[in-house]
Amino acid sequence: MWNRARGNAGGCLARGFGVEAPGPLSVAQAMKTKDLLIGLFALLLGSVLAWLWFSPGGLKEAPAVTATTLDGRTLALQELRGRPVLVTFWATSCPGCVKEIPHLVELHHELAPRGFEIVAFAMEYDPADQVREMATRRGLPYVVALDSRGEAAKAFGDVRLTPTHFLIDPQGRIVQQKIGELDMAQLRGRILAMLGSA
Repeated sequence: MWNRARGNAGGCLARGFGVEAPGPLSVAQAMKTKDLLIGLFALLLGSVLAWLWFSPGGLKEAPAVTATTLDGRTLALQELRGRPVLVTFWATSCPGCVKEIPHLVELHHELAPRGFEIVAFAMEYDPADQVREMATRRGLPYVVALDSRGEAAKAFGDVRLTPTHFLIDPQGRIVQQKIGELDMAQLRGRILAMLGSA
């Protein structure tokens, strides 16, 4: 029967049989469900994007950049296709960049004979004479290019922070992007793997 005095229509009947009647979801439960669904969607979307980025067909092509090197040569990045290339954006006023120089020099000496290249783009705000002085004083054996109009930085996604690095595989695809100092052991391993398969 209906228990109108207590405002309980179906609950009394269900309780009479020892079963609790389900009530509407509370606001907290609804929010948890909504958050869970949003989280699952974000995870799925992130997984799809990661797969597209890291699968061979989904890797981003390195931009076609041309720059002037410190020795006055014109360097077209596409000319380096067929080799692994580390493109680094740096500045003489950047402590992290200067700290990495000895490690990059060592990496160059070890792997350049096997076909590895480093191209270091000096940021447009870095005076050319300062870049030349540091390259000479530090004995930089790899290519140093002046990005005097910021075109290379723009082509690589409007780079503003230094150091910023892009590892390009022999097929000309960006396989790693890193802002900040590199993990040299990891980088070396990735380059060696590319050199072994090139």
